Amino acid sequence: MAAVTACLVVAVVGVLVHVWTENDVRSRAEAQAFNTLYSAVDVYRRTGTLVGGAELNPAGLPTPLRDLADGDRHTARDGHVEGNLGPSVWAAQRTGGPGSPVLAVQINMSNDLHTLRMLDVTMVTASLIALTAATPLAVYGAGLLARRLRRVSQTAARISGGDLDARTGPTRGSDEVADIAATVDLMADSLSRRLRTERQFTADVAHELRTPVGGLLAAADLLAPGETENAIRTRVRDLRGLVEDLLEISRLDAGVEEPVRVWVPLGAVVREAVARTGLDTEVTIVEDEPADDAGAGPDGPVVETDPRRLERIIGNLVVNAHRHGGTPVRVTVHGRTVAVRDHGPGFPDDLLLHGPRRFHTGAPDRGPGHGLGLTIAQGQASVLGADLRLDNTPDSGAIATLRLPA
Repeated sequence: MAAVTACLVVAVVGVLVHVWTENDVRSRAEAQAFNTLYSAVDVYRRTGTLVGGAELNPAGLPTPLRDLADGDRHTARDGHVEGNLGPSVWAAQRTGGPGSPVLAVQINMSNDLHTLRMLDVTMVTASLIALTAATPLAVYGAGLLARRLRRVSQTAARISGGDLDARTGPTRGSDEVADIAATVDLMADSLSRRLRTERQFTADVAHELRTPVGGLLAAADLLAPGETENAIRTRVRDLRGLVEDLLEISRLDAGVEEPVRVWVPLGAVVREAVARTGLDTEVTIVEDEPADDAGAGPDGPVVETDPRRLERIIGNLVVNAHRHGGTPVRVTVHGRTVAVRDHGPGFPDDLLLHGPRRFHTGAPDRGPGHGLGLTIAQGQASVLGADLRLDNTPDSGAIATLRLPA
């Protein structure tokens, strides 16, 4: 934009200089023609002699100057060019009364116009040289600004992607870009502090609740069998499950989880995970897949993964499908991909847009829950390096697809 602006300035200045100089040449030629005509008419009337190149009724006199009234003195521009003569300015006046000869003087402007053309060429050449030198400098200067802005943008993108330790760092200058960089770093510091506080609070609450919940569960075992005892035991178990989920999320947030990888048949692990849920779920293993590095069998391909975490992911997805979706629930193992599909109302748009969020189930019509199941599944998938995608099927229902890394 700086280079384009410079080009526009050069063009406008060049046009203005050209027009002003051309008008000045014409004005000076007209003034010279008037002065020469005045002297020539005075001499001719006194002596009858033609001086200063004056002529009587010249053949090339422009038509407007042939019919002058007595005493009128006028000029006209003649654009005719012949050799080195022209364009020119004529000045004419009658020597006497009506019908008397017209005395005219012609002032040639070719030399001045040639000088104007040389001025144009000089201005164009000088402008091109100046732009040739200025444009790279403008591009370089804009590049410096763009690189600084790009650095701030990359830092913001890293923070948005979850890297809360990303910082722009010291930035040269004290302009708006430096202000933006400092603001992004301050925002990242504030966000990091708040998230650390939230994670620490979650971990502390979960740890503090484990002991009283354990005591409640032990106390529930001392109650007399009956409907009340069953209700209390169920609620305490739910509370213990919530505490364990909170502890697991706190460990995932802290980034201290490391997978223990072993070679296992994927289909067998999936069947075991589904069986542990105790829910009526159909498991299908597609056996027409090409063999992987470790081969494939009736239990699907053999993969290197952490079976405990994989079972946790599959179990949470199946429980979520039964709790918030609708039957039948089907689990399909296809190569390194595991798909869990239900036939309920589907995932809410907010969950598909923003991803799983703790303590947020998304839609009342998907049933009760504290919204930690999908959050844990997403976190454990990240630990395994797997990709977990949540989608809705065209014919109603939700599908969660887990793709293990090769």
